[in-house]
Amino acid sequence: MSNRVSTQGRLINRDKQVAFSFNNTRLTGYDGDTLASALLANDQMLMGRSFKYHRPRGVVASGSEEPNALVNLGEGDKLEPNQRATTTELFAGLKATSQNHWPSLNHDIGVVNNKLSRFLPAGFYYKTFIQPRAFWKHVYEPIIRHSAGLGKAPKPEARDPDTYEHFYVFTDVAIIGGGVAGLQAALSAGRAGAKVLLLEQTAHWGGRAPVDGGTIDGLEPDTWVAQTVAALEAMPNVTLRNRVMGAGVYDHGYVLGYERLTDHAPQTPGPRHRLWRIRAKQIVTATGAIERPLCFSGNDVPGVMLASAARDYLVNYGVSPGERTVVVTNNDDAYRTAIALVEAGQKVPAILDARPQGGGALMEKARDLGIRVERDAAVIKVKGMKRVLSVLCGKQSGDGTVEEEIFCDAVAMSGGWSPVVHLWSHCGGKLTWDEAQAAFRPDASRAPTGADGEPFVIPAGSADGEMGLAKVLENAAAAGRSAAQRAGFETEAGDVAQGDAPEEAALAPVWMMPKGADYKLRSKMWLDYQNDVKVSDVQLAAHEGYESVEHTKRYTTLGMATDQGKLSNINGLATLANALGENIPQVGTTTFRPPFTPISFGAIAGEARGGIFQPLRRTPMHDWIDAHGAHWEPVGHWRRPYALPNEGESVHDAVQREVNATRKSLGLLDASTLGKIIVKGPDAGKFLDMLYTNMMSTLKPGKCRYGLMCTENGFLTDDGVVARLDEDTFLCHTTTGGADRIHAHMEEWLQTEWWDWKVWTVNATEQFAQVAVVGPNARKLLEKLGGMDVSAETLPFMGWADGTLGGFPVRIFRISFSGELSFEIAVPANLGRAFWDKLLDAGGEWNITPYGTEALHIMRAEKGFIMIGDETDGTVIPQDLGLNWAISKKKEDYLGKRAQARSHMTDPRRWKLVGLETLDGSVLPDGAYAVAPGTNANGQAATEGRVTSTYHSPTLGRGIAMGLVLNGPDRMGDVLNFTKGDGSTIEAKIVDPVFFDREGEKQNV
Repeated sequence: MSNRVSTQGRLINRDKQVAFSFNNTRLTGYDGDTLASALLANDQMLMGRSFKYHRPRGVVASGSEEPNALVNLGEGDKLEPNQRATTTELFAGLKATSQNHWPSLNHDIGVVNNKLSRFLPAGFYYKTFIQPRAFWKHVYEPIIRHSAGLGKAPKPEARDPDTYEHFYVFTDVAIIGGGVAGLQAALSAGRAGAKVLLLEQTAHWGGRAPVDGGTIDGLEPDTWVAQTVAALEAMPNVTLRNRVMGAGVYDHGYVLGYERLTDHAPQTPGPRHRLWRIRAKQIVTATGAIERPLCFSGNDVPGVMLASAARDYLVNYGVSPGERTVVVTNNDDAYRTAIALVEAGQKVPAILDARPQGGGALMEKARDLGIRVERDAAVIKVKGMKRVLSVLCGKQSGDGTVEEEIFCDAVAMSGGWSPVVHLWSHCGGKLTWDEAQAAFRPDASRAPTGADGEPFVIPAGSADGEMGLAKVLENAAAAGRSAAQRAGFETEAGDVAQGDAPEEAALAPVWMMPKGADYKLRSKMWLDYQNDVKVSDVQLAAHEGYESVEHTKRYTTLGMATDQGKLSNINGLATLANALGENIPQVGTTTFRPPFTPISFGAIAGEARGGIFQPLRRTPMHDWIDAHGAHWEPVGHWRRPYALPNEGESVHDAVQREVNATRKSLGLLDASTLGKIIVKGPDAGKFLDMLYTNMMSTLKPGKCRYGLMCTENGFLTDDGVVARLDEDTFLCHTTTGGADRIHAHMEEWLQTEWWDWKVWTVNATEQFAQVAVVGPNARKLLEKLGGMDVSAETLPFMGWADGTLGGFPVRIFRISFSGELSFEIAVPANLGRAFWDKLLDAGGEWNITPYGTEALHIMRAEKGFIMIGDETDGTVIPQDLGLNWAISKKKEDYLGKRAQARSHMTDPRRWKLVGLETLDGSVLPDGAYAVAPGTNANGQAATEGRVTSTYHSPTLGRGIAMGLVLNGPDRMGDVLNFTKGDGSTIEAKIVDPVFFDREGEKQNV
């Protein structure tokens, strides 16, 4: 049984006992324990059940690579599933429950799957859930959905009480990993003067060195680590942060860090998690290495764990995994575990070394301690179900013949070490196969490169494939100096810490134990512990033709669990290679994707939750409009007034009043929400010529031009007025909901296709308040305010001018979306409300009437102007809307031009824009379809058109509508039948889409 020993435990405080519970059983540990170490100290070997077969599983590792010991933490609003017991720091009151079982952990009915395992091999899903077809919806799918997933999801009504935040930082060198390699690299880069950020995912510095022993500069590793941390903390250019995981490396030196601030002390005020967004000139990955399991029958029984993990629990937490631990290995490192156990007073019945020649100096030390060492030895099978009872032993070179049974309660296994290459690979770093280590390591000649073609990621220490302490430190110092040099700092060959550790004999690759194991043994050798993928499953996949490692991964689910194959990857690749008769490098690797380990949704969202999940955007006039009874509607992230009804007035009547008042006298519209994007640079005109369908480069300063913008697929995506401010500067107006999207659209093309064009863009939407002064008396109001000439001669239609109006600095655009005389006036946002008040005060004599979006829509529809999102739906092109006049015939190209030449786009049967008037004057239903004779290919009623916009026009006293109709412009006067919600139809006549002031006389006065 596992137990707490008295002579070890460098990280725990035995004077501070901590109470916690597991599956509602009260247990105790010590301050400094992890949940896993505390459970082991209480002899809780069984910690969970596997996903597929529900086999009993215990802890197998001691860090973030752990696949088995996943638990639900907390309860109620604090419930969080799939938390690793190995990385969860113990705190008072911690409540954990095991996962993936029913009704209990010890008695799980799902284990029946284990009895049926011969009928549930790799890919059985794809072979089984096909026939009969009717079973899928009512039998197969419900069972699969019920079985899917790990852990217990929080209840829908639960609300996370914690807070989260994002943090932005710029640095010269970011070093990920705070082991001795990371510390040495930071020391070298820091001494060169570089600004250094060092991140360590655990709460402690030094990595494995304090556990594995040896000396550094003649000091114990613990002492050297403490001195080095103190030296780094004294450097003003170096920042150290622990409990921060390097989650991902991206282009342009972008690093994501995931900091767990209060998980270990949940009562501490402040954010729980923080997401670091880091920009670094150079990145050093000192992420260490992960020990590989060995593949033998029963290697998943609780009590079987990595030799390094057993050593960690002993040295760091004073916990022995068992009273009698058998060590099985193919390398010298596992001998350290056997030696540490015996020196702590525990028993090691035998070390089973798969190598015929055995080990080196560490083997001799183990023998001197009286530990039995067997060479060419293998575990044939582990006996036990919920804990280890014994191991059956034989020859590694044999066929599985059992020669001896050794009674024990724990097995410490080691199959060698694999460099942690995930972060190196995230941004395109390539790997090379290291025959000596039997692992992939970074290929320095194919490093991730930046925009200048130069490498920006450097591996260090064990992450670069160096496993000896001396070489780790030497490699790390070189990495730190190299990073500083590439970041622009001069370096000198300074002092490098000297590591000293026993020389180790060569590793012997062992991918299956024993080498000649039969199918019965192979079917209980586990590669992926969480997803229950066995050696026999990968061999079956190869037999069935899955030769690509990516295909095998998906067919078997190898490496697709929450640990993302950290333990199973190399063993799985080797098994596939052997089954295919290939070398491992030829089989290749799967793709490493961020994050390195899971990060919380809270950290991703940061502060964007509740009221600020999608912040409500308000114009400077919002409060005034709200106080005057606005009926609001959402438009993008904004709220715009649909109408401003007077007290006792209906919304419909308010809309009619607003239209009439504007048409007859004077209206006022808050147009601040319209997008305002500044495009500047010598190539700005050329850039806009590519974005808009018409020519913008020929626009003269002081003039405006209406433009259409299409996607590369040819579909109309936005429209607006473009004003040329000077030779190199344009102001592009967009729709309210399109400002951010169109700005991103511009930046995407500038950064990915036209990166060498000299163009700069900025979204200035919120920098200006904009007011539309509309109606026959609009000019009179502006003249009353005084300060600039707004006559038709000085400021003609589609012109603009800067000046002062009523004491306010303004930019006036002589444009109209209503068909009336109209001026859109922009002022700095901080003056918006004052300017609005000034207009209202001065416009009283003309019954000035603020109006909302519905009056705006009615007036634009009366004039036949289109509205993005009404007349367009992502499938409409400008030609459908009769906007051919806005498509330049002089330009060679624009976004969408080639797409609009496709046969479907030029099909004469495409529906075209027309006006619609009901015969009885009523209003057509919005979105109604025009019914045609016959049925379509699906047996549904055939259609020949649809309504895109429909309103009651107070100006005309009747219903008006716009719509897309088959051959519409050629069918003027035809009567169509449109559907109503009750199944009946309503007749409407096809008319010109311009219902009012067709000649445009009112806007040109």
